[in-house]
Amino acid sequence: MSLKKKKILITAGPTWVAIDKVRVISNIASGKTGLLLARQAKKLGADVTLLMGPTENSFSNNCIKVKPFKYFDDFKDLFTKEINKNYAVLIHSAAVSDYQPKESSSDKIRSDLKRLSLDLVLTPKLADRVKKKNPNVFLVLFKLELNVSKSALIDRAFGLLKNTKADLVIANTFKDNHYRAYIVDKNKKIIGQATDKNRLTRLLIRRIEERI
Repeated sequence: MSLKKKKILITAGPTWVAIDKVRVISNIASGKTGLLLARQAKKLGADVTLLMGPTENSFSNNCIKVKPFKYFDDFKDLFTKEINKNYAVLIHSAAVSDYQPKESSSDKIRSDLKRLSLDLVLTPKLADRVKKKNPNVFLVLFKLELNVSKSALIDRAFGLLKNTKADLVIANTFKDNHYRAYIVDKNKKIIGQATDKNRLTRLLIRRIEERI
């Protein structure tokens, strides 16, 4: 089925968690995959909303609704609000913080301390909430692992799919600076693979169209 006029929510980029008023913990996600997916879906006539984290990648498309965020808590609030809406497809490619400081300083921590310890706690797993809020949405998740075998990568990605009741999961990895991604379905079958993000984008959109 075509994506034309389908409402699609895409998340992209990293999230920040605050250490103090001027310092954050983040990750090196570029948001490129989400941007490519948003452009491709829009090209096919979809009604696209993009939740975009803080990256150096610029994005300009007046036909796509872009809702920016920086901090994990901002993303959590925005994401929770959006998943209550009637989206047909949700592609969750944002690299969301797994941990955050148990407490953050309301001021700037002094820079002359010889040692600074942070107590990090798990953040809520937002992907777990999607199908509970919108059982009919076609949910696509991403699982990144490093220094694991292909079979271990697929196993972990499939575990995420089962736990969240997702429809597809992208198992991706970097090895020796080479990118590789596998599209895994509910039967643990690899239904596509790519060695660059442009090819992954085109292939993933095609697989979604075949299944909605």
